[in-house]
Amino acid sequence: MSIWVIAEQKDGKLKKVSLELLSLSKKLKEKTNQDIGCVLLGDNLESFTQTLGNYGADKLFLIEDQALQNYSNEVYSQAIADLVKEHSPKIILGGATAQGKDLLPLVAAKLDAGLAIDCLDIEIDENSKLICTRPMYAGKVKVKCTLESSIQIASLRPNVLEVLPPDTSKQAEVVKVKPRIDPNSLKVKLLEVKKEARGKIDLTEADVIVSGGRAMKSAENFKLLEDLAEALGQATTVGASRAAVDSGFAPHDIQVGQTGKVVNPNLYIACGISGAIQHLAGMITSKCIVAINKDPEAPIFQKADYGVVGDLYKILPILTDIVKKLKAQE
Repeated sequence: MSIWVIAEQKDGKLKKVSLELLSLSKKLKEKTNQDIGCVLLGDNLESFTQTLGNYGADKLFLIEDQALQNYSNEVYSQAIADLVKEHSPKIILGGATAQGKDLLPLVAAKLDAGLAIDCLDIEIDENSKLICTRPMYAGKVKVKCTLESSIQIASLRPNVLEVLPPDTSKQAEVVKVKPRIDPNSLKVKLLEVKKEARGKIDLTEADVIVSGGRAMKSAENFKLLEDLAEALGQATTVGASRAAVDSGFAPHDIQVGQTGKVVNPNLYIACGISGAIQHLAGMITSKCIVAINKDPEAPIFQKADYGVVGDLYKILPILTDIVKKLKAQE
């Protein structure tokens, strides 16, 4: 028996949630004494071996092929399922990222395995059964569930668990795997990948998010949020509510909410966001929520740890200046 982590990399960088999963696996290993396997897919993956070993992987499966250079749920899911059938791990953990939410259900279907998605915590009992804590009903409640299948699969929401310090003396056994890929059998062919040139941190991995709603009034006014995010530091990025995106003020890829991205930063600053349930479902687990809104009855204040009632166009520049002065004193 073993615990496997499906690690995720993009553009030559590991997703932080992969290290969170390895840290979680180390805690599960203490109770079960099961080895930790780590699976990474892509092309030319040698540069990741030291990091993944230092953070806890006992055995590292590198599934490498030029066909895996860009993510494809069809190819990735089959490659993982084939490897699982060969080595028979009983627990498989992945990140509840955009890729993970697409990939893990397919893997579970191919393996006839139980799946718990978007977990806030994952524990294990004396019988090596996972106990998964996950939100339901748009975050209104949290439930604990167990998986009864022989193979248990669970995905972890990014930023919910601490990354344990690496052990630089530890190395993983590396196993290179050549996937069985028949190009003629593929139902989907990737023709092109278009990337935006913003180069900002992904919402799901940000420590701080500054979000704007319909009250921002225009795309140009999002510059106020960007200025504050820049002042707060590198681990900060800008988000938007669905109302702001639907109004054309911001692109869909920075939308926070039930139909956007689910985020879990240390600090979430909601600017001109009323607090509709659709939006709250995407950020309610943030460690600290600050709301800025001119309406003292806005629902967002019921969930906020700190609230500022006032004109965001006056408050944001003042807040940005204060942050810059405090940063200069460090």
